[in-house]
Amino acid sequence: EFREEIPWNADSIVPQYNPLGKVPVLVDDEGKYWHDSPVIAERIECIGSLNRLIPAEPMAAVGVRQLEALADGLCEAGVAIFLERKRTSDKQDPAWISRQQGKIQRTLTALEALVAETHADTSGHLHESGFSLADITFAATLEWMRFRMPEEVEALGERSKAYLAKVSDRPSFRETVPSEG
Repeated sequence: EFREEIPWNADSIVPQYNPLGKVPVLVDDEGKYWHDSPVIAERIECIGSLNRLIPAEPMAAVGVRQLEALADGLCEAGVAIFLERKRTSDKQDPAWISRQQGKIQRTLTALEALVAETHADTSGHLHESGFSLADITFAATLEWMRFRMPEEVEALGERSKAYLAKVSDRPSFRETVPSEG
């Protein structure tokens, strides 16, 4: 069951499952809870999914994890800007925002080069092993940015936009689009 939670709302149940009060959280059929995207991905791999998100071959797994880390860093920079902008303008740190924007721009430039190198704009795969955790992490981050920071996603290169459209058209993405809020 997919459930949307806003972790900073006072009535959020997220802290019951993750002491850090962060999403995502997975509660399995036994009632055990798992938090943090990499851990959740490992948990899903343990139940024997039909399509591996992390390749079995060690070096391929490292390659996917490297891309996942890059997407996670992109998300962290986006969230840092989003939260900084929630502060009153007199308390915002323009240098901090600029530093985070630099991370975003460098990562989006690297993504455009990677998409061109791997032909991910037509295949929907950033890694040679096929659709992976790297694709999920990048697409989820870019879709979050489209929602919260549309100006950054508008600056994507054409190949990256085509890649995002291809991944976002997958049923698993279409079925889990969050509501406005």
